[in-house]
Amino acid sequence: MSRRRVVVVGAGIGGLTAAVALHRRGWHVTVCERATEPPVTGAGIGLAPNALRALQAIDVDITRTTGSAVPATMGVRRADGRWLTRTGTADLAARYGLPPIAVPRPALALALATALPTEALRYGTAVTAVDDAVGRPVLRTEAGPDLRADVVVAADGIHSPLRRAYFPAHPGLRYIGETAWRALVEAPDLRIPAMSETWGRGERFGVTPLSDGRFYLYATAAVPAGARSADPRAELRRRFGSWHDPIPALLDRVDRLAPEDVLRHDLHELAAPLPRLHHGRIAWLGDAAHAMAPNLGQGGCQAIEDAVVLAHLLPAGDAGDAGDGGAGSDTIPAALAAYTAARRDRTDTVRVRARRVGRLGALRHPLAVAARDLAVRATPTRLALRGMDDLFDGFHLPDRPTR
Repeated sequence: MSRRRVVVVGAGIGGLTAAVALHRRGWHVTVCERATEPPVTGAGIGLAPNALRALQAIDVDITRTTGSAVPATMGVRRADGRWLTRTGTADLAARYGLPPIAVPRPALALALATALPTEALRYGTAVTAVDDAVGRPVLRTEAGPDLRADVVVAADGIHSPLRRAYFPAHPGLRYIGETAWRALVEAPDLRIPAMSETWGRGERFGVTPLSDGRFYLYATAAVPAGARSADPRAELRRRFGSWHDPIPALLDRVDRLAPEDVLRHDLHELAAPLPRLHHGRIAWLGDAAHAMAPNLGQGGCQAIEDAVVLAHLLPAGDAGDAGDGGAGSDTIPAALAAYTAARRDRTDTVRVRARRVGRLGALRHPLAVAARDLAVRATPTRLALRGMDDLFDGFHLPDRPTR
């Protein structure tokens, strides 16, 4: 019996998680990535309890590679440093079974990539088209040769060419009105114990201790799409240099970085949910399926959930005839339909919620900001935690289809 073949388009976090999960279910996996090499720089990523449980479901312990240090507290502050809300991570661990952690994206990508056979990863391989998605797909690549697959996983990012090709009537992306800056810095001497996000008037600044001892910094501001400055370090200093400690000291570390090490991107979300997350034998996941604002820290977490659920629902890779018309292969369409049913509503709910939270953080009028801050401060911690239950406890593996 031959093995079923899956081609994953994109070696981001979601694509690599799908590749690992399907490899462990016996599939022959090929990952095609346009970039010529794995990322070595970049930002951090928060892994909430739901994402950590999804990784556990495929027997992946990323902390062996990334470390597992967690901050003592996490919460939201005002620009003068006053806490609006604060929660101990021990309380989160007690409620959800696991504390959230934050890791460097390159380290997470490496941890997933090393769980795959070396020959599964094809960097510098751009997929230009997928033909015959309803039958047995054929993938066209820039460099050739063509690849055949029983299933294609479209993890090709926020600008997903495959999404545009197969959902041409979809409205696509929408600018949410904010630009983000991201950077990783070394600052062990500052001894920052908390993961925090500070809200100002139309601006935010986040500080996240990473598992390797560095800090992931991010900032957002309401600016026109496409606006740029000559030096992002100077712009961050201008916008946030007068905010509470330790932000000025962290900006000193940012000043030591090369300008290109400060990432700047306009923020977009999918303007509407896709009608479904599959077409024929192509399944979309992560930003390609449901790009969302980063305000809940769930974009990567939902991509991981997608990948694990998709692999769980698909049949085992070494059962039945993996070619055309085999007795086992007819379960694939049902599995992809079940994937859409399991993931579309959950991910769109998270997408809408992330947008609403972002609107709160982006408020600019002084009276609106004062009312927002008062409301956040007045919310009891137990109610705030209860409001996260659907996110952090929302991951589960659905029943597999019988046909």
